Amino acid sequence: MSGPPEDADQALWTIIAATIRPLRSRSRARVQPAPPSPPVPAPPPVGAPAPLAAPAGAAVPRPPPPRAPRPPQEIEPRRRRRLERGREAPTARIDLHGLDQVQAKAVLTGFILRAWDENRREVLVITGKGAAGDGILRRRVPEWLADPPLRPVVAGLSWAHRRHGGGGALYVALKRAAPR
Repeated sequence: MSGPPEDADQALWTIIAATIRPLRSRSRARVQPAPPSPPVPAPPPVGAPAPLAAPAGAAVPRPPPPRAPRPPQEIEPRRRRRLERGREAPTARIDLHGLDQVQAKAVLTGFILRAWDENRREVLVITGKGAAGDGILRRRVPEWLADPPLRPVVAGLSWAHRRHGGGGALYVALKRAAPR
């Protein structure tokens, strides 16, 4: 990471740094660290309404951590076996090799929505495995398929058979498009 830290990064670092405690020393004398001071809030912008203050001594509730999107479920076992054995072929395929994350997400979203609109049922998404077998696209594509706008059209996904790319490709089952 290069360049100056952003405000959010600096705030996060302040919170983390305040919670770090030194390792216990091996000597008998143990020094208790001073309790961390709360981070100083940034002043509100000029003309902004004043924030509501909590009563003195009241704990301010923290918002719940954001939940990770649930990945789409597995493709039905029979459908997957038909794809693996070559009885059914994916009706469309896309290769994301050579694209960065931003490009790959945009291309994947357009491809999946177009395939769904054309009433295709199974498509093959080739991500590649990455240099160490854990490429960024290989990890991120299932997440993208679980996010809007793709979640409503994806019925399930599964890693492809070796003949279709193995661990570097995914079968994506699409839901039926609404009749027109």
